[in-house]
Amino acid sequence: MSLPTIEELATQLEAVSGAEKVEPDQPLQHIADVDSLDLMEWLYGFQNAYPHIPADESLFADIDDTTTLRVIHERLLALAPAQV
Repeated sequence: MSLPTIEELATQLEAVSGAEKVEPDQPLQHIADVDSLDLMEWLYGFQNAYPHIPADESLFADIDDTTTLRVIHERLLALAPAQV
């Protein structure tokens, strides 16, 4: 099973948070309606959908004003097992 696209991640985060629009390059801390509980709820759903990717709370450990969904997607890519 492959990793979802960044657009799919944005749609998932919109659904969890109720945010009107999640842009991949917008800092997560600056998206209206997205807070740390939303990110943890999204992560829980991600873990259930993609159990082969060892994603955990450390994805958000150093979140700051520069952390975007694109950064999180890159971190997930680095965690994903290589496809053979």
